[in-house]
Amino acid sequence: MTLQRASLRQLRVFESAAALRSFSRAAEHLHMTQPGVSMHIRELEHHVGLPLFERVGRRLFVTEAGEELLVRAREILRALKDADEIFDGFKGLRRGRIHLAVVSTAKYFAPRLLAGFRALHPDAEIRLAVNNRTEVIEQLAANEVDLAIMGRAPEGRGMSAEPFAEHPHVIIAAADHPLASHRAIEERVIAREVFLVRERGSGTRLAMQAFFDERGLRLRIGMEMASNETIKQAVMAGMGVSFISRHTIDLEISTGRLVALDVVGMPVMRHWHVAQLADKRLSPLAQAFRQYVLDQGPRLLSAGAPVAKVAATRLPRKRARA
Repeated sequence: MTLQRASLRQLRVFESAAALRSFSRAAEHLHMTQPGVSMHIRELEHHVGLPLFERVGRRLFVTEAGEELLVRAREILRALKDADEIFDGFKGLRRGRIHLAVVSTAKYFAPRLLAGFRALHPDAEIRLAVNNRTEVIEQLAANEVDLAIMGRAPEGRGMSAEPFAEHPHVIIAAADHPLASHRAIEERVIAREVFLVRERGSGTRLAMQAFFDERGLRLRIGMEMASNETIKQAVMAGMGVSFISRHTIDLEISTGRLVALDVVGMPVMRHWHVAQLADKRLSPLAQAFRQYVLDQGPRLLSAGAPVAKVAATRLPRKRARA
């Protein structure tokens, strides 16, 4: 018995069953029958000489030996995936795949980047994943994606990131909020408002915390939400104010449903970054996309969000003080 006799097919079936914790779901995912999945797992266990799964009641668990094999199987499958993409690159830029992850805030402009790139490379296959910052970094670290677009650059020696466009943040309120008509609102005044905030670990939450920490101010957090859309609806309903990316509110500002408050020190200007593993060998197509983002990103983002005009109210304004 030796693992060297195992087939790639068996490793793929095992990886899917281990990830999904279900033979039936693995069969559906791989377009196989459940007996076919079971057969491949039995053959792989024969090669290993140890059980890879165990059942407790109706639940399926990966054994300690299975967890060890899972790490190696994923390394092998990722290496083959990388080789596929490199060979696609040898055929030129007409065809190939790009696996891209973006933080949820970037989904408001990512389609403009993808549409512009696809116009130049119509046969390119782009797979897009939208997650929060923590999950995007995990995808990068696991080599599940080629590139990622995020606000705050990922930390760690194994990561590489380059800024490509400005990323302004503002504080929004409902159009009828008492502060909507004020100008030069002092930071300590706005800090007294009830804030609706993104979840811990999100780039927006980190930028907000840094802004108020630098001024020695504590916030009144009314509710934590994992979605910009939910936050915008709650702000429009008068539940509080929120610190948010300016790139997420174009429609609501233009229709007068939200206003960006004129707060001293705002907008908070950060940057968008395109990130990758530092030692990642990008395919020629992925390299072309990265360069497209660096070259065209500033123009496409500025065209989609008039960030210079942050305050959207047309009412006469008065200065807000403590």
